[in-house]
Formats: sequence, structure tokens, C-alpha cells
Amino acid sequence: MRKHPDRHTYLTETPIPKLIPALAVPTIISMLVTGIYNSADTYFVGRISTQATAAVGLVFSVMAIIQAFGFFCGQGSGNYLSRLLGAGKKQEANEVAITGFLMALVIGLLIAALGNWQAERLADWIGATDTSRADTIAYMRIILMGAPFMTCQFVINNQLRFQGSAMYAMIGLMCGAVVNIILDPVLIFGFDLGIRGAALATVAGQAISFFALLIGSRKGENIRLSLRNAGLNFSYILQISNGGLPSLVRQGLAAVSTLLLNNAARTWGGDPAIAGMSVTSRTLMLLVSALIGFGQGYQPVCSYNYGAGLYSRVKEGYRFCVKYGTILMTAAGAFCLVFAEPVVRFFRDDPAVVAVGSTALRWQAAVLPLLATSILTNMMLQASGKGIKSSITSSARNGIFFIPLILILPRFFGLLGVEMTQAWADVLTFLLCVPIARSELGKMDEIKSVDGQNV
Repeated sequence: MRKHPDRHTYLTETPIPKLIPALAVPTIISMLVTGIYNSADTYFVGRISTQATAAVGLVFSVMAIIQAFGFFCGQGSGNYLSRLLGAGKKQEANEVAITGFLMALVIGLLIAALGNWQAERLADWIGATDTSRADTIAYMRIILMGAPFMTCQFVINNQLRFQGSAMYAMIGLMCGAVVNIILDPVLIFGFDLGIRGAALATVAGQAISFFALLIGSRKGENIRLSLRNAGLNFSYILQISNGGLPSLVRQGLAAVSTLLLNNAARTWGGDPAIAGMSVTSRTLMLLVSALIGFGQGYQPVCSYNYGAGLYSRVKEGYRFCVKYGTILMTAAGAFCLVFAEPVVRFFRDDPAVVAVGSTALRWQAAVLPLLATSILTNMMLQASGKGIKSSITSSARNGIFFIPLILILPRFFGLLGVEMTQAWADVLTFLLCVPIARSELGKMDEIKSVDGQNV
């Protein structure tokens, strides 16, 4: 039996067309499963009422904030420890890993406490209507209690991926997803807990994922999280912040954009519009999750080889992913254009919800092929430590372009303006990312790799 190569050999010598798919398949499965169980609440709650469906969509902006901080600590520490491992600095990598974990734990506990303290004000702030307010508060309070599990699981998941252990990351997420999907109907209908049951199922799934990922982090060559390596090192915190800032910006702006989207939908269409846009967002999240999973398979290759000075492999991997990512998104877009109405009806069979959701989904489907370049450019910049450029590209889709568009377009086009805002933001983001990617790849052409190749 042939011995598996060590991590350094595997990540720096395996041919790119073989390496990235091997790392990407588990992450694609992980992201798809995550997308499915994120959509499970929407599906089962859709059997309760349109108001309950709207409440889940409203609280998604709060979940996006929690995820933002989880990705901030996870992507930041994962990026940095991968570059340290590529440079042969294992002890420093151990210290960075526990620093990122503890940062996420503290942040998660603060969010849980402060969020529940201000839950009623928060419900009004995120756009709850008089008819959906009670469901929104009930669902949100329980989701907030799971914040520490959510932030910490994102850290361990990202650290595993950046070490090339995508299989352990996949198994950890799948455990939580299965628990959530099973518990949803049991708690919502079997125990007659309604929307509270959906929230309890989600938190239970997150807790199971956390413990499964923690076990996975102690397998093989993976970095072990140990308090013995903990310490207040401001250099590590700075590096984690630099690497995680793009994720915080991206996810944080996703929360802001969801908030503005829900408020605009409430203004122009009430609960059915909020529910329709929520279904569209969850559907797109599921489709784009496959692309993100593909990109996450590239990130450890990018960061590790960048740290090792093998810039030719960084560039080859980027071009490989953009090519096949575009093909994937083109197929997904064609599917959504044709089957928009049945897809929305699957979640909530309400004519008003279907009308809004299907129109918004078709707008998004038309521009899906552009997302491969935008998302993978951001991932390449982030994994190679280009914090400022990565922050710019990550903030474009849900911030720089989306925010002014959601404030302007509905004033001229009403509900249609709400439905098409994200699509136009995606077009402008693509036009921004193309020259930035060319510039960064061009700079790598001027650097001589450590293996002696001009790349």
C-alpha cells in the first residue's frame, strides 16, 4: 500500500487539476449540506404560515452577523496558520489556532448575552411587522443562545480546511446538518413547538457540529487546540484580524444588506414580499454554496503555496477554479431561469410569495455565471494575505454597490427595484474584480518562485 505523502509534499507537488478537486469535493458537500439545513427551517416553517416564513427571513440578518464574526476568526486564523505551516513554523501555528478559537468564543458569548437583552428592539430594527413580530422574537432568542457554538464551529471548520483536512470539516458539518433536518419536523410538528422548534433544531445542529469538528481537529496531522498554547499575543491578533477582515466585511455587509432588503420588502409588499425574498436568498445561498465550496478547496492550496513561494501554483489554481466555477454557475442559472416558480412554491405555496420570489430568482439566475470570477478573486486575495484588496472585493457585492442600489432602485421601480437590486450589484462587482485580479496576477508574474521558475 502506497504511503500518503506528508502535508507539505501533498499541497506543493500534487498536480493542480488533481489537488483542488480532491480538496474541493468534501468542501462542496459540506457547503451544500450546510445550505440544505439552512434552508430546512424555511421549508418546514413554510408549512406554518407566511408570517413565520417572514420571521425566519428576518432573523437571517442576525445569523449573518454571528457568522460574520465566526468567519472573521476562522478565516483569519486559518489563513495565517496555513502560511505558517507552509513556512515550517508549527509551534506558531498552534498558538494562532487557539488564539482564533478563544476570540470566537468570547465574541459568541457576548452576542448571545447582548442580543437576548435587546431582543425586542432588535426585532423592530431588522424589520419585523406587527404580524410577524412575535414569531421573530421567539425564533431569534433561541438562535442567539447558539451563537457561541456557531462562531466556534466556523473557526474549527476553517482551520481544518486550511490545513488540507477538508474531509474532517465535511464530516463535522454533516453531523450537525443531519441532526437539524431530523429535529425540524419532530420539534415543529411532533412536539407542537412551532417556530421555536425550528430554532431549537438549528441550535442543536450547531452544537453537534461543534463537538464533531472538535474531535476531527485532533485527528491525523491536524493542529490540536490546547489552552497550553494560549496567550495574549497582539501580533497574532493583528494577523488574524488582517486575514479575517475581508470575511467580517463580507458577512457583516451581508447582514446589513439583508436588513435593508427586508425593510424595503416590508415597505413595498409586506410579509409576502419579505417571505418571497427570504426564499430567494436561501435558494441562491444553496446554489452559490457549491461555488464557495469549490473556492474553499482552492484556498489552502493558495495560502500554503503562497507561503512556500510557489506562485505559479497559486495562479494555476485560480484559473482552474474560475473556469470550472463559471461552468457550474451557468448550469445553475439556466435551471433557475426555467424552474423559478416551482422552486419558490416548494418552500411556500402562496401566490403572493411565489410572484415576488420567482421574479427575484430569475434576475439572480441571469447573472449567476459572473459570480465565479467575483467570489474566487476575493478568495485568492484573502488566502494570499492581501487584506485591503480582499476587503474591497468582499464588500462590493453586499455593500459598496448593493446598499446604494437598494436605497435608490425601489424609489423608481417599486417592488421590482427590490427584486432586481442584487443582480445589478453582482454585475458591478464583477466589473470591479476583473481588473483587480489581473493586477494581482500580473504582480506574481514579476516574482521569481523559490523553485526557480519565472511564473
